[in-house]
Amino acid sequence: MNKIVGISNINSIFVENIKTMKNFQYLLLGALLFTTGVFAQLQPVQYKDEAQILNGLAIKPNKATAQKPGILVLPAWKGIDSHAKSTAEKLSKLGYYAFVADIYGEGNYPQTTADAGKMAGFYKKNTLLYQKRIELALAQLIQSGANPENIAVIGFCFGGTGALEAARKNLKVKGVVSFHGGLGRDTSLPISPITTKVLACHGADDPFVSKEEIAGFQQEMREAKADWEMVYYANAVHSFTDVDAGTDNSKGAAYNEKAATRSFEHMKLFLNEVLLK
Repeated sequence: MNKIVGISNINSIFVENIKTMKNFQYLLLGALLFTTGVFAQLQPVQYKDEAQILNGLAIKPNKATAQKPGILVLPAWKGIDSHAKSTAEKLSKLGYYAFVADIYGEGNYPQTTADAGKMAGFYKKNTLLYQKRIELALAQLIQSGANPENIAVIGFCFGGTGALEAARKNLKVKGVVSFHGGLGRDTSLPISPITTKVLACHGADDPFVSKEEIAGFQQEMREAKADWEMVYYANAVHSFTDVDAGTDNSKGAAYNEKAATRSFEHMKLFLNEVLLK
């Protein structure tokens, strides 16, 4: 006896087939996007400073170019945080190889702001050690695929200080960008010529950087005959690029959306000049 299939059953079978086809198409699309690097992700990289284990993060550009520009990202005083990670991801979408440096090393990550202050203070006083950790991270950026002749360093707060130290050391980088970083230098060391280009993005109301420190930095840049620029952002205090810093300027450190957006655009223009031309 022949079995008669109702119209409603035929419709349900048709709908299920359509769903299956769509799911298959989505799978194919996902595989294609993954293989073309659209879903580029941060990858953990373990490296060393002698016996000290360091744990950085590397990410490749979504679409590599012949220039293979690379950016080293130096985190703020608490070490590798969400802000450093998201910045590296944004840079990869712009076509850059990026590497987030681990300055403190395994077993030394700050758990409190007091710990962070002590750790950051140590490296600010021992600038040669700070510069060495930056150099080691630069080597990892190059190993990830970046062109060793086409690299810049950027940093936030404590990391901004580090970016300036990379310039003072004349590490093999074309440019450095300091976001709300400390501007002071180790005065026990002489001022040497600075060959890399320097951009300092500074909150106009930052209470943690004195007028004397600003004046000293600018004089240092002049004596070093650096190609430098400094941009001030109105109503911005320390940490103005970090969305996790809150929005209360009275605390001295706070996020400022306008300053964050503008400074990121200034960085893009700067990087375009030093790395892409």
